[in-house]
Amino acid sequence: MVNVLTWLRTRDADLSALRRAARAAIVMPALFALGDKVIGNPTIATFASFGALSGLLFVDFSGAMAQRLAAQAGLVAAGAALVCVGTLASQQAWLAVVATLVVGFLVLFAGVVSSVLASASTALLVAFVLPVTLPAPVSQLPDRLAGWLLAGACTVLAVGVLWPAPRREPLRLATAQACALLARRLRAEVDCVRGGFGPVGAAEYKALADEARAAVARLRTSFFGAPYRPTGLSTSARTLVRLVDQIVWLDAILERMPLEQEPGPTDAVVCDVKIAAAVLLEHGADTLESVADDAGRLESDLRRLEEAREAMEAAVTGDLPLHRPRRRPVAGHDTPDTPGTAVASAEDGPDDTPDAMAGILGSLEPSFRAQEMSFAISAMATNIGLTVAARRRSWWDHVIGRQPAGVSSPLASAQERAGAHVEPHSVWLHNSVRGAIALALAVLLAESTGVQHSFWVVLGTLAVLRSNALSTGQNALRGLLGTGIGFIIGGGIVYAVGTHTTALWVLLPFAVAFAGLAPAAFSFAAGQAGFTTVLLILYNIIEPEGWRIGLVRVEDVAIGCAVSLVAGALFWPRGAGPALSQALADAFADGARYLRGAIEYGVARCDASLPSPARPEDERRRAAAASRRLDDAFRGFLAERGTKHIPLADVTTLVTGVAALRLTADAIQDLWARETVLSDEDRTAARGEILWAGTLLVDWYEATARALAGSGVVPERIAHSAESDRRLLDAVRRDLTADDGRGTSTAVKMIWTFDHIDAARRLQAALLRPARAAAGLHRTRRTLRPRTRPEPA
Repeated sequence: MVNVLTWLRTRDADLSALRRAARAAIVMPALFALGDKVIGNPTIATFASFGALSGLLFVDFSGAMAQRLAAQAGLVAAGAALVCVGTLASQQAWLAVVATLVVGFLVLFAGVVSSVLASASTALLVAFVLPVTLPAPVSQLPDRLAGWLLAGACTVLAVGVLWPAPRREPLRLATAQACALLARRLRAEVDCVRGGFGPVGAAEYKALADEARAAVARLRTSFFGAPYRPTGLSTSARTLVRLVDQIVWLDAILERMPLEQEPGPTDAVVCDVKIAAAVLLEHGADTLESVADDAGRLESDLRRLEEAREAMEAAVTGDLPLHRPRRRPVAGHDTPDTPGTAVASAEDGPDDTPDAMAGILGSLEPSFRAQEMSFAISAMATNIGLTVAARRRSWWDHVIGRQPAGVSSPLASAQERAGAHVEPHSVWLHNSVRGAIALALAVLLAESTGVQHSFWVVLGTLAVLRSNALSTGQNALRGLLGTGIGFIIGGGIVYAVGTHTTALWVLLPFAVAFAGLAPAAFSFAAGQAGFTTVLLILYNIIEPEGWRIGLVRVEDVAIGCAVSLVAGALFWPRGAGPALSQALADAFADGARYLRGAIEYGVARCDASLPSPARPEDERRRAAAASRRLDDAFRGFLAERGTKHIPLADVTTLVTGVAALRLTADAIQDLWARETVLSDEDRTAARGEILWAGTLLVDWYEATARALAGSGVVPERIAHSAESDRRLLDAVRRDLTADDGRGTSTAVKMIWTFDHIDAARRLQAALLRPARAAAGLHRTRRTLRPRTRPEPA
């Protein structure tokens, strides 16, 4: 027994499939016996059986027990409504087809707003497909509802009582762990700076950096390992999922921070910012892990980080010598080397040597990295605070929908998410349209051909329909193979048992348990075989027909599989790879436009002579919407079987680049939103240099986006230009120099904005090769697929 459990844990790590199978094996036969033998109503027995199967085998909600029970109860209520709609639509064949098309699309597309709805889509579709494919008069509706609601009540009870699942929140815990390790890495970096980067300190820092990097990788795996974006309409779920991109970006920022550096005059204030940020991140990780209501501590930590950042900006501004005066001899002294023998003269002009320019820009590098890092951690802490505040709301606040300050309502969030996918290139929209048409075609074909069990035709369509035609074909073959094996096994059982239905009653729980466990423990085909065996036993108990009913089952499922293949070929013949390429193109294009808008906002914000600029909110929303569509396309790409011609690491690099581009625009907005000291001085030259550098970079990303969409090629990356540095410093000297020859706070922010642009420029080095590989595959109309063979299902 121990060996069996050990083997099972290798395929079903948390035993969730075994848990579902065990519950269904207890509840489903009991409800079937209650409806068939005690109540004596085959309709109640049938709907109670399928209600138990769909509620216990086809869905498994996660989270706290209260959330799971609420989701389960919501599933029962929504299923009851669909049973009513399906029964009414079954009165006419044309109405059944139209209703299946509409309901199928709505159910499938609704999953875009919540992973809870997405994971429940199969169970909801069964609730509709069962009554719509079993025509019956409206007088049977009460019996159907009675069976469904009876099953629903039992499933809610079973989830709460029968082998309750532990609270599963892998994303929250992985996020908390990544935050804690990144905070430790940041503290170690400060210790290295203060300790002079000795060999022991550097080794410890490297070990912590590797550990933090591994934690971030685990977080990404947990995030993209789920078949759906792990978020719902609840406030805590919406705010938690925002942290993933921010954590990946913070890890990239820390990677860019040089470990070895010469001591500088601003080291002390930069270290103060890093320590304040590390403290905030540590407290945020503790708060997220324990879900403690510690908003006061986070707020005070945020204020301390803001104060440290303001002090750093002031120190950097005071220490920035945009003019480096030369010395000239004083009358009466022969050499300038004697103390007091030379005086500074600003009229002599700045030192324009390359080394001097590099020194000026280099002196701002540590402070820029600290500013960039502190913005990322501040945004993370804000989302952590909102997550915890939302989770700790009173029950009444949950009921009336009262949100923490700064968080949109669930309805507004649902509208925003759905609106993001009402777009021709949306993978989710493609899936929803194709799935709805496939189900409607299955109903039409079943009604027009007069097959004996039309429900099995539609169920066969639903079982094998996947993200694209190729994958649908693979699942169709496995589905038919499993159905054939199930027919042989089930038919053999029925033939051996004969008319002894008592034996079938004894075998039914074991068949249900196998059907629930087989997909995780063995394969999709094994699950189909188990489900076919269950239906053979079930129908032979209700109406004994022997092994012949199994042959009918194989024929009907074959029709359903053929419908899935046709629908997949018609509505998405290219596969997940080209769809991912198009999603990447849209995300890079929208992200680049958002970056352009953020730069234009920043340089206009610093000049009082210009009209007050508006934040690029429309560009921000479009970039966020494109990122959501990319997330869904990437999940479809990961789920697609087969050999891939581009390494998965390269695809991940492109997806990460999209997030970095968007968050860079966020950081530029935040940098200038805090600029309050404006003047009427002419800043045209400085603004022009920033806009020129930003336009050059945005053009590169837009050209890359067009190449990913199949038009043009990915251009060569933009090289660093010392001439551009010189022009920027000259412009800042002319426009933004104080009377004493030193820089102003606006000058520092101008240079930091240039540094943000330069960080996005340096990102090109990692993006160039995978972008060209993806664009090349798109041009040759070949499917993007991972090189490595995926793990067996």
